[in-house]
Amino acid sequence: MRTYLVYFIAVFVPTVCGLQVLAQEAPSATTVSEPEIPTDHLSLLLDPLTKSELEAEVLGWQGLLQAKVRDIAMEEIRIRKQNAVIESKQADSGDQQTEQAEQQKRQDLEKINALREQKAALLERFDIAIEAFKEKGGEAEDYRLYADAVTGIKVQASDGQAIWSALTGWFTSKEGGIKWAKKLLSFVVVMLIFWVLAKIIGSLANKAIARSRNMSSLLKNFLDTFVKRTVLFVGLLVALSIVGVEVGAILALVGGGAFILGFALQDTLGNFAAGIMLLLYKPFDVDDIVEVGGVFGKVDSVSLVNTTIRTFDNQVTLVPNKQVWGQIITNATASHQRRVDLVFGISYSDDIDKAEEVMWQVVENHPLVLKDPETVIEVNSLGESSVDFVCRPWAKTDDYWRVYWDLTKQVKLAFDEAGISIPFPQRDVHLFQHQQEQLELQMSPAQNQPPHQHRRPDKTDPAPVDNDSGDDEGGGESSSD
Repeated sequence: MRTYLVYFIAVFVPTVCGLQVLAQEAPSATTVSEPEIPTDHLSLLLDPLTKSELEAEVLGWQGLLQAKVRDIAMEEIRIRKQNAVIESKQADSGDQQTEQAEQQKRQDLEKINALREQKAALLERFDIAIEAFKEKGGEAEDYRLYADAVTGIKVQASDGQAIWSALTGWFTSKEGGIKWAKKLLSFVVVMLIFWVLAKIIGSLANKAIARSRNMSSLLKNFLDTFVKRTVLFVGLLVALSIVGVEVGAILALVGGGAFILGFALQDTLGNFAAGIMLLLYKPFDVDDIVEVGGVFGKVDSVSLVNTTIRTFDNQVTLVPNKQVWGQIITNATASHQRRVDLVFGISYSDDIDKAEEVMWQVVENHPLVLKDPETVIEVNSLGESSVDFVCRPWAKTDDYWRVYWDLTKQVKLAFDEAGISIPFPQRDVHLFQHQQEQLELQMSPAQNQPPHQHRRPDKTDPAPVDNDSGDDEGGGESSSD
């Protein structure tokens, strides 16, 4: 007897204690006692729980959801049975029985719509528990698959009344159409608020930026646009979070795709980086006359991707910022003053001092020529056809072309009035005429001359000899038969 008692104590007591320990260690769901708990309250209650406790909560909400889905399935089967009854009654022409069956069906449809609304509420809370469990390191894939599988409305495709009832029930449901209408309205309201806020903040930023004298117009325009778009982007994130979209997942997706986009958009990113450098170092500004990337014209605008230049024949050219920053940039309007370089040539027979005096008079009488820096007029070179002067007055950058064109015209008119010629390129050719006989010898050799041809003797030729009559004094012309 004592042996059995010892055996009983040795086996039963540890078993009971072990069961009690397991019962104490196994956590139970605490939030499922109130199925209609507000979602924000549920999130706060789930936050301090551990991973094992959260798994118990997930299982608890899954049990409630599973029971609700089972109720909907049973009600759906009942409605389909009602459809079969209605069809049989219509075949038997039982009007009163058919009307009763249809009335019962309408009640069942209203009941199933209420069940679907309850299921939608349980699904939302089940999703909150799954996300909390996943954040604590739990394996939530199976629970997520179950939630996706039971989501949605299943109706018989041939039952038009059931389809219409499901649609109207969803639109009028607090967890369906009404809920999403409120979210859509909240989204629109938040975006409108942030749009107005972007206008206000942009206006304040624009006033603050306008006070800076060392900032280019391009950078001011960029900062103004950047501030407004940043506020709108923040508003978009807030609006999406209000609707229920996981903003963190979107940002993680963007961050993951940035690596791939970096390879696909290398040139675009290069233009973007060059655009930032142009805005910071400001080698030119709006309305400056520049030559960049082989294009000469006036700067219309600079974005983060390209620079817009309007040529003087009114063509709009878009130059990628990568080419602008990577090549030589010539800014003709970077300084407030420019030197006008002119070259005038006079004839070698004209008076140099007089020509210089005429040019000084024209330059000094022009109202747009600056007194400081001083104008330079000097003899620069002795050309092939002319004596070349350089005339280098200074003018404001905005008056450069006006001074250039006026002085070119006025110096020409002043030279004409003073009798000073501006020679065009010319070359003197001196011709020396050879004796005719040398030309004839070169053009027609003696052996090819026809008979009876008389030629004029050259001074170096010996006098002809007449074999019959002897020597002939005097060197005249001779002929032979």
